[in-house]
Amino acid sequence: MIALILEDRCDGCNACVATCPTDVFDATETAPIIARIDACQTCYMCELYCAKDAIYVAPDQNAAETVEYEAVLASGQLGQIRRDHGWDRPSEAGQLDHYRLLGPLLNEGAETAVRRWSVQHGGA
Repeated sequence: MIALILEDRCDGCNACVATCPTDVFDATETAPIIARIDACQTCYMCELYCAKDAIYVAPDQNAAETVEYEAVLASGQLGQIRRDHGWDRPSEAGQLDHYRLLGPLLNEGAETAVRRWSVQHGGA
């Protein structure tokens, strides 16, 4: 589940806001905020799209995790998923195979998020 946005690393591009399939973030002028943590599916798409390594998603998909800024920096995990899966090397075959398999799950999550939002805001 999304755990931390490192505001001092964030350039405010809002790529994470645009790519999140379940609308977890709200855009701001500086760094996005985690507005709907319960909607996070732990898909890591926000981490993948963050070119500045300013987002840390904790591996527990069922519960929010409190992490310390310094511990995350020291862990070496920032940007690791992107590096492990070749996200920065799009010309290499096979680098996105695992994420392509997530397609149906992400679509289902996005549909669930739309239904939740509709119910919470008075829709059907």
